[in-house]
Amino acid sequence: MTAALPRQTRLSGLEPLQITPESNFVNVGERTNVTGSAQFKKLILEGRLDEAVVVARQQVESGAQVIDVNMDEGLLDSQKAMVEFLNLIAAEPDIARVPVMVDSSKWNVIEAGLQCLQGKGIVNSISMKEGEDEFLRQARLVRRYGAAVVVMAFDEVGQADTIERKVEICSRAYKLLTEEIGFPPEDIIFDPNVFAVATGIEEHNDYAVAFIEATREIKRRFPYCHISGGVSNVSFSFRGNEPVRQAIHVVFLYHAIRAGMDMGIVNAGALPLYDDLDADLRERVEDVVLNRRSDSTERLLEIADRFKGKKGEKKTEDLRWRDKPVRERLSHALVHGIDQWIEEDTEVARAESARPLDVIEGPLMSGMNVVGDLFGAGKMFLPQVVKSARVMKKAVAYLLPFIEAEKLRTGDVGKSNGKIVMATVKGDVHDIGKNIVGVVLACNNFEVVDLGVMVPAQTILDRAKAENADLIGLSGLITPSLEEMSHVAREMQRQGFTMPLLIGGATTSRAHTALKIDPHYKAPTIWVKDASRAVGVAQSLISIELREPFVAANASDYAEIRERHRNRGDGKRLVSLEKARGQRFDGGWADYAPPAPNAPGVYAFDDYPLEELVDYIDWTPFFNTWELAGRYPAILTDEIVGTQATELYRDARAMLKQLVAEKWIRAKAVFGLWPANAVGDDVEVDLRDPGPGTGDRQSFADPAPRAVGSPLPGSRSRTLHFLRQQADKPADRPDFCLADFIAPKDSGRQDWIGAFAVTAGLGIEPHVARFEADHDDYNAIMLKALADRFAEALAERLHQRVRKEFWGYAGDEALDNDSLIDEGYRGIRPAPGYPACPEHSEKRDLFAMLDAGAHTGLELTESFAMYPAAAVSGYYFSHPDSQYFVVGRVSKEQVEDYARRKGVDRAQAERWLASNLDYDPE
Repeated sequence: MTAALPRQTRLSGLEPLQITPESNFVNVGERTNVTGSAQFKKLILEGRLDEAVVVARQQVESGAQVIDVNMDEGLLDSQKAMVEFLNLIAAEPDIARVPVMVDSSKWNVIEAGLQCLQGKGIVNSISMKEGEDEFLRQARLVRRYGAAVVVMAFDEVGQADTIERKVEICSRAYKLLTEEIGFPPEDIIFDPNVFAVATGIEEHNDYAVAFIEATREIKRRFPYCHISGGVSNVSFSFRGNEPVRQAIHVVFLYHAIRAGMDMGIVNAGALPLYDDLDADLRERVEDVVLNRRSDSTERLLEIADRFKGKKGEKKTEDLRWRDKPVRERLSHALVHGIDQWIEEDTEVARAESARPLDVIEGPLMSGMNVVGDLFGAGKMFLPQVVKSARVMKKAVAYLLPFIEAEKLRTGDVGKSNGKIVMATVKGDVHDIGKNIVGVVLACNNFEVVDLGVMVPAQTILDRAKAENADLIGLSGLITPSLEEMSHVAREMQRQGFTMPLLIGGATTSRAHTALKIDPHYKAPTIWVKDASRAVGVAQSLISIELREPFVAANASDYAEIRERHRNRGDGKRLVSLEKARGQRFDGGWADYAPPAPNAPGVYAFDDYPLEELVDYIDWTPFFNTWELAGRYPAILTDEIVGTQATELYRDARAMLKQLVAEKWIRAKAVFGLWPANAVGDDVEVDLRDPGPGTGDRQSFADPAPRAVGSPLPGSRSRTLHFLRQQADKPADRPDFCLADFIAPKDSGRQDWIGAFAVTAGLGIEPHVARFEADHDDYNAIMLKALADRFAEALAERLHQRVRKEFWGYAGDEALDNDSLIDEGYRGIRPAPGYPACPEHSEKRDLFAMLDAGAHTGLELTESFAMYPAAAVSGYYFSHPDSQYFVVGRVSKEQVEDYARRKGVDRAQAERWLASNLDYDPE
């Protein structure tokens, strides 16, 4: 009888890899991962696959025993990219000899990768974040494909960050895998989550210790399993300082391997030896990794730049720059955003100068020119520029009294690159983007006159004349602002203006500017994509040499857009409204019974606890506000913006902690759930008292809402009006309208609809004013951005509670925040003004049904923007197949029908829809 093989992990590419207790640490090469290597991502995105194969070969040559392949990138067809790359390296024997770790957060990509492997590889990863059933389903498939598997310490609650949670989740996963489906223990690789240390956030200090000690206990309990982790995660806070990062990796691995870690995703061949580390560096790194001192992070920062070999950063304590001449001190302070000594140094420079203006036009502008050059070259990022502006403003504020006295004496007003009058147009209240553009222009010696928000056209034009401005800049976020911008352009033409007009804001685009604004104004009308382009555009328009070719190129670009627009329509013809309605979404009403709410009626929260909302924040849009591209948390590790994103995040968390503790802002919410039925493309809502409902209000979680009764006494109903897609689709694909997700009146089914309005902007003004009075745009913008995040978090949390408690159709829902952000739940909450219901005026009915003004303090502007700006409103639909969609192009026929249904004239409906590029009244 043949003796059984010993229980050891056996992997293979073209050659076997057997992992025994005597094996050394198994290196998993990380550079063939688009989320971990900017170079590899660039090669894949540009289709340079032959060069990408070279990266894989270099990993194997550098000692990688397994290579990790990940294609999770938003601009990629990840499944196709995974298959193409794995097939390519399979044809390279020097690469294919090692096993492959197929790495993705998408199961379809993992499965496609497994089908390409010619040996026994590893799946990275599966977890219990979507529950035990999905975990076991994926594990069974892994076993069927004959692969080993990485199991993340991640369950329905979230990622494990403490020793106890890491051990508990891994123990539960082991029991399920081995007892439920007989998964071989030697093919299980636990990843107890490597998180960054030395971030400046106190609760992160123990992350490395938690991993090491959890590893020790997991290995003791399950000796045949393996422990792995993404080693580079531990050092992300030192992004840009590679020697210190590598030292952290070496020290972390030294202790983790001794505790039982036997695999890891590392940059193979890049690690120095533990014993070769500088003694002082090693000691301070160990203090950080093992959390041996309360000041370990600060002590490592003190010496970090000695090993970086580059200019120091603000976060170090190296003050040698304070010994330099004052001109260099000012430049250093500006570039690094240090305002601690700015008034002192500004006074020294003033005393050395003939005029106070010389300080601004000399060393201060020289320093800001460095900032501008670094920003333009992509070596500085927007948050750093805003910090630099804070320093500049404080220096200028110190000099202003001296300048005014000098001006009275001599009449000398100095010089600037030009003057721009900027405003958020009438009806719109959003100004974060405009404020950022203003800061960046001011950093480049433009004089910025900011008129604020909701500014009427004539006010803008009168002020531009009074200031003798060189440029006018218009900003807006909501789609009605686009029509207001067109109105401003028409008025500029009628009143004989000739200065260039700049257009910017989230809903603007080059195409809209070319088609809807530029034709109304004969002088240059330029779309500015973001703050990073503003300076180049403004300088080109001011410069005598640059203006003519710049304007000509822009005009040519617009002409091409207009020509394309005239010739559009190939394959995108609209069908008639009748045909679109005949191809409506079928809700299966004969077999589907809509759920009745536990708590029908209208309810309000007067002061929703901010601390409850922190964990519901989606941080990705926060980074987008600062023009840092990437998805959180991966952005914190990004090759290009990771260091700045981490610093920005640290500042945001610090402010967030203070604003929650001191209640800088107040969050309010109101929601309603009413009987409703669809009639064509409308939804009739019954506003009469719907009765007590089916739920026990005593069981609602804290905080509980208060019932507020009918906001429209005497009103029996309200009709909501929606638009329908008119795309020419195959017969099996519906032309959607939101009304399709509510049971038709003639179906005999009673359905329900919800609505909500929330804000987290109440009380923000005095705090913003305090920062602005201190010339601190950085923190003023930070606070507004955080208020926006809290409003979205409240909308997310409220919708979750509606699904689970107040409506109750998803009482057993158990989703983590990532799943909430990815909308992994049943039902939708579309908002007026967004693609599924692009007409903003519907907010009037929504606000009336909720009496939103009385219960939240929110107001609607004449263009239907919500004020305060940190606000969200929308509808709730519960149908399990309800989905988001884009209405897109609509016909003249539908606009006329829509006007009839709403009881307005066609001209009014056209004005409401004029910002829609796809509606052309001709």
